[in-house]
Amino acid sequence: MRLPNEDARHLERAVAASGKSKRRLVSEAVREHLTDDGLVVGRAALRETGDEVMTPGETAALLKLDEPAVLAAAQEGDLPGRQVGGHWRFSRSVVLAWLAGEDQRLDSHRAQQRHDLRGRAKVKSAR
Repeated sequence: MRLPNEDARHLERAVAASGKSKRRLVSEAVREHLTDDGLVVGRAALRETGDEVMTPGETAALLKLDEPAVLAAAQEGDLPGRQVGGHWRFSRSVVLAWLAGEDQRLDSHRAQQRHDLRGRAKVKSAR
């Protein structure tokens, strides 16, 4: 099915915001608005925020980047995130604040993250 350009852009934004596939979003919309009784009329603007803790893949989808770019930015300390058990995790609200340039605390977070990464690199090289 082809959508008009404006509708396709709305769908792309919904995919990025929700982390869901296009197919899932369209299926949910059909189930919610087309019932056995006919078309459901009425509308409420709801925003689905998605999970607060995101994987690198989910973060990549949110930022419309590929996963290796997200991991590289995180490892360099440019993208705020944390490694937990060897796996990167990202806070949705922190990533969005970072993207919007809204949060000055992220500068100190990045500086601390770079310091931590350098310290780990020195420990590894000393072994």
